[in-house]
Amino acid sequence: MSQPPRREKRQQQLEELCAATLRALSGERHVRYRGGRLEVQERHVPVRAPHLHPDPERDQSLAWRGVADSLALRLKHSDQALVSQVLPTQPIARLVFELLEQLRVESQVADCHPGVRRNLLQRFEQWSQQFLDAGQAEGHVGLLLFTLAQMSWILLCGGRVGEQTEMLIEAPRLSLLGHFGAAFGRLRRCRHNQAEFAGHALLIAAKAQELIEQLDAELFGNDERKASKVAEKTHRAFALLLDVDQDGEGDVSTSGAAQGNPRDSNNAFTYQVFSRDYDCERNAASLVRPQLLRELRQRLDRRLAGQGLNLPRLAKRLGALLAAPRRDGWAFAQTDGQIDAGRLSRLIISPEQREIFRHEHERPHSDCLVSLLIDNSGSMRNHIESVALLADAFSRALELAGARSEILGFTTGQWNGGSLLKRWRGMGQPANPGRLNALSHLVYKDAETSWRRARPNIAALLKSDLFREGIDGEALLWARQRLLQHDARRRILIVICDGCPMDSATHQANQQDILDLHLKHVTRQIEQEGSIELYALGVGLDLSLYYRRSLELDLSRSLDNAVFDEILRLLNGRH
Repeated sequence: MSQPPRREKRQQQLEELCAATLRALSGERHVRYRGGRLEVQERHVPVRAPHLHPDPERDQSLAWRGVADSLALRLKHSDQALVSQVLPTQPIARLVFELLEQLRVESQVADCHPGVRRNLLQRFEQWSQQFLDAGQAEGHVGLLLFTLAQMSWILLCGGRVGEQTEMLIEAPRLSLLGHFGAAFGRLRRCRHNQAEFAGHALLIAAKAQELIEQLDAELFGNDERKASKVAEKTHRAFALLLDVDQDGEGDVSTSGAAQGNPRDSNNAFTYQVFSRDYDCERNAASLVRPQLLRELRQRLDRRLAGQGLNLPRLAKRLGALLAAPRRDGWAFAQTDGQIDAGRLSRLIISPEQREIFRHEHERPHSDCLVSLLIDNSGSMRNHIESVALLADAFSRALELAGARSEILGFTTGQWNGGSLLKRWRGMGQPANPGRLNALSHLVYKDAETSWRRARPNIAALLKSDLFREGIDGEALLWARQRLLQHDARRRILIVICDGCPMDSATHQANQQDILDLHLKHVTRQIEQEGSIELYALGVGLDLSLYYRRSLELDLSRSLDNAVFDEILRLLNGRH
């Protein structure tokens, strides 16, 4: 790329490098690290220590390497099941406990890895300086937590602080040691015994929670506005207010989220629909005048001709990626293999005859169905010509490779709820009605129609007034159901979108993230079932918050062969 990568793209590249480092240092093969979220064997491992959240715009690659080394040591030396059993529920206590546990494992870096030790020290020093530069230690709460972090780092990891930091933490350090000095002094001695260490860490964490609550109460009594400002700055700096999925305790695939309160994991998340009366599935070409459809196809062909795409090369690579061996007859008169009983008589007649064997032919065959599910929400209008080119070229290459494909789209029946919203209001606006808009699912090309016959219909993607809002979770279920109706050895669903689900009427009448929670629930369900491979292409957006396997596409430049190379690498990553 001629221009510097955007923030999301750079973060994605850095996190891929972190994942590779994690796999190498921890010895764990099945590691995924995207969007600051660490997963091992498809299980979420919370990352709560504040120095393990680098900024893609501000921090250099060395900081990310330090984070990768820290996380690798966490996987290698920490029993996450034990952590989950004893982890405090109060946010500050939980943060302090996680920080102590992280520094415990960082203290166990082997002497044969001096580079790793240097990376860890530099990362913590960098975070500490950023914390001071941001003024987060100016308040009583921030200073207490910062002091505890520095004390623990010095004790466990042998870190050294500058003169400015030493003077800053001198007074609060003496105060803290007066409250839990005995437990704190035992941390280094038992750092190789996680269970014993956890007991002391819990005492320190509980005391820190108690002290900070007292400070908050005192500040609130003196100056309400000031107290709220201090709390806000401190919580943000220490990553206390992590998202439910980041925190790992509100994962909708396991514990669910509340219908009334999305942060209350005691209640199960339920997704409901106010009415399905207006939902529809349509052939997209039937919504466009034939003359306009021909003009749109011509426009798409002109743009495609100027892209310089090498479709035969793409088809060849797709064939190699998707094909699997299939039995295809026998080869007779061979010198080795299985004995051919029909030729044994020749061996009696002529003992020198050795061509009495046969081989079973196996030829590559692409018994694969690929479904492209395209977001037809209003925000996609700016990218739809590039997306239409991608879908058209990819579908054609798949057919050349011997695989089947379908191109689907999803949007809503009307803007802002339409008739369903009026009906809901007429019923007195009952609470939590669920989805308040009709679904409009569009078929641009089905699996049984060849690319050549569907070629005019694909151009209906350029009809921008079909694009309204998007309800992604139900669209995925619809595309999944279509895929399961076909007999194929391998089924692949590729979602192409540029943002999170959005329907204004549904959001206004329900909890704000009902559609987000449902999408996460559906993606996790599909990924765990395993009958369909699920991938996502984010148009200028990192979709790793929703999908395990995702790729951010930069379609502001021309759609060239490099874009398809990235997609193929994403598909090949499954192996």
